[in-house]
Amino acid sequence: MAVQRIADPASENSRERKNGKRSSVTLKDVAAAAGTSVSTVSLVMNHKPGARIGKDARARVLKAIDELGYRPNTLAQGLARGRSNFIGLVADSIATTPFAGQIIHGAQEEAWKRGYVLLIANTEGDRDLERRAIEEFMEHNVSGVIYSTWYHHEITMPPELTQVTTVLVNCSDPNSEVTAVVPDEFRGGKAAAQMLIDAGHRRIAFVNSTSISPARTGRRAGYLAALEEAGIPADESLMFDTMPYQEGGMRIAEQVVQTGATGVCCHNDRVAMGLYDALRDRGLRIPDDLSVVGFDNQEVIAAHMSPPLSTVQLPHYELGVVGVKMLLEDVESPDRAGFSRTIRIDCPPVMRDSIRRL
Repeated sequence: MAVQRIADPASENSRERKNGKRSSVTLKDVAAAAGTSVSTVSLVMNHKPGARIGKDARARVLKAIDELGYRPNTLAQGLARGRSNFIGLVADSIATTPFAGQIIHGAQEEAWKRGYVLLIANTEGDRDLERRAIEEFMEHNVSGVIYSTWYHHEITMPPELTQVTTVLVNCSDPNSEVTAVVPDEFRGGKAAAQMLIDAGHRRIAFVNSTSISPARTGRRAGYLAALEEAGIPADESLMFDTMPYQEGGMRIAEQVVQTGATGVCCHNDRVAMGLYDALRDRGLRIPDDLSVVGFDNQEVIAAHMSPPLSTVQLPHYELGVVGVKMLLEDVESPDRAGFSRTIRIDCPPVMRDSIRRL
């Protein structure tokens, strides 16, 4: 479990004389350097609305803060107001999953922009580590917790999270009244099929996953909606299920080819990669013989295939950003908390070279 530790309040601004470093910097030091009172420094630091501080005095305070390297004791401030400037993020394994690690990146950048620090616990799905991480977050008086998973699915929220403002990211709990921020799987599936429709394709296969998930049902529904809007009859003989891995794409390739489809939407980029391999083994070329669309935009795969794969972007970075925004809305407006709502984030198409225009 990787939980970032918070410094002891007594040493938060410690600048001990080790290796030539300065000793502790206090508000009093800043006030002396700026030629102002301690109360003026405090008003500037806390952005007190309506405070009558001259531009020159404010500028001197900010300059002194920068030159002295003063850092406020955020934990002590948090205890005084009932919550800290820290947000906890509990993840199962997204910290070790390259494309899904963007959730952390987005959450961290949005937290910084709003004056908060993100504390991360990567539990690898271990329930005991998860419980301990949440308890440690609460001991440090976090403002709220983001609970995230590396792939989109329904969960049962840990009971410890009922004691703190929580937002779910890339997952949802149908039995809890918390905000969930998830990919819009329906619109993503629709966008995948629409890329082929816009290129003139009418006989479009759909390779789905055998794993039960919102992605499996949502993307299929979006594919069917795109066909219906284009006046293309749904054809069950063009729809297949396979394992959501490269091997699944390889196994289903022959059946897809036998349908006479000119294009195919794959459940994800790994399935598309397996389909590429199997088609190449059969002497078929993409997109000349079959146009292929993936899903995820896992760039270590999609952008480096030959030809580069047209796909749909899973918005991991945006999930992290919106997760923090929704959490802080709930924190700052307590009356909003306790109401179940689902925020769906758009999955945009990424056009590359695997689609042939008919």
